[in-house]
Amino acid sequence: MSIDVQKFQGGGGTMAKAGAVGVIGLVIALAGIAISSSKKAALFGYLVAFSYWAGIAFAAVTLLMIFHTFRAKWMVVLRRPLEAMATTVPLFLVLSVPILLFAGDIYSWVNPEAAGIFTAHELHILHGKHGYLNVGFFIGRTIAYFLLAGFFAFRLFGLSVKQDASGDPQLTQKQRNTAIGGLPVLALVITFASFDWMMSLNPIWFSTIFGVYYFAGSFWNTIAILIIVTTLARGKDQYGQFVSIEHMHNLGKLLFAFTCFWGYIAFSQLLLIWIANLPEEVPFYEVRFNGEWVGVGIALIVGHFVVPFALLLSRELKRTPTRLSLVAGWALLMNLLDIYWLVMPTLDKDHATLPWTMPFAWIGMGGLAVAFALWKIRGHYTVPVKDPFLDVSLRYRQPT
Repeated sequence: MSIDVQKFQGGGGTMAKAGAVGVIGLVIALAGIAISSSKKAALFGYLVAFSYWAGIAFAAVTLLMIFHTFRAKWMVVLRRPLEAMATTVPLFLVLSVPILLFAGDIYSWVNPEAAGIFTAHELHILHGKHGYLNVGFFIGRTIAYFLLAGFFAFRLFGLSVKQDASGDPQLTQKQRNTAIGGLPVLALVITFASFDWMMSLNPIWFSTIFGVYYFAGSFWNTIAILIIVTTLARGKDQYGQFVSIEHMHNLGKLLFAFTCFWGYIAFSQLLLIWIANLPEEVPFYEVRFNGEWVGVGIALIVGHFVVPFALLLSRELKRTPTRLSLVAGWALLMNLLDIYWLVMPTLDKDHATLPWTMPFAWIGMGGLAVAFALWKIRGHYTVPVKDPFLDVSLRYRQPT
């Protein structure tokens, strides 16, 4: 089956607007860090936005690798936007600079004695962790995360667009080989990134399941964005016109699956810490079960799990793109609340404070990510036109 599509030259207006919004939002957020009376609160707000959007970039690379590893043919028609999302990884290396520069204002382990919040025993524990928790190694690891993820993202994108020109079926196998070899690396990258950026805010606390918790939410976000973009991408030379209700149904099922997976991981982490009742682990939940954070936790249970779980049970909803996109938009907001709940209690244990810079940082990074993805995909086909399995993807129907 041949498709009538040309290289995508549109989206210039959207790219410019998204870039402008991104720059303005980011400038305001950075200015807030510089001039705000509460520099630490502004930095925490920046960290929330950064962890949110960087997680999506990492998850896009990982999800792309998973599809290649399992030779999933149904999603070939959906692959190019996922590739574009994955190529935003280098952008977040640049956006990590404020966090790396002001690590001492964010992380208590940088100068634990001066923080004045640790007992002598806890200081002894932190001294034992100094080989890992030190600024130089922290910066080196962050750079390594983005270089590794960026290499695989651009490698897969490059092979994919090269196949558009040559039609060489061997390039499909090269993409699969890259994905198979890189998937374990990316799993470690997103896991240790979550340890460094968020878990180390509470350097005495630890959870071996925290990395899974972070990428479960990030995958949820990535699938939600793919749903929204697919619903909107219906213009000239855009891939949305080739995406059937069957594909949308599958995306809806993936969103439902990761709704359940996030809920399972969240409950598992809580249950294991509750049962173990270790003094190093319990304080993480003690803070979040008291004060105004109780309400945020309840909102997460209802909004991040109960509501999308109930809605996504509907087969009709999953096969109605506009309605599914509304649920996907809700998912994006709920995961932002989740990252906020993970980060901000370290700043204020009693009050659910919202730094005024945080919305600007979130909108700014999102706008820049959208502009970057559009810039990467312009001049290329929005569908991998010479992938040998495109015909199979276009003819895909739900198993009966």
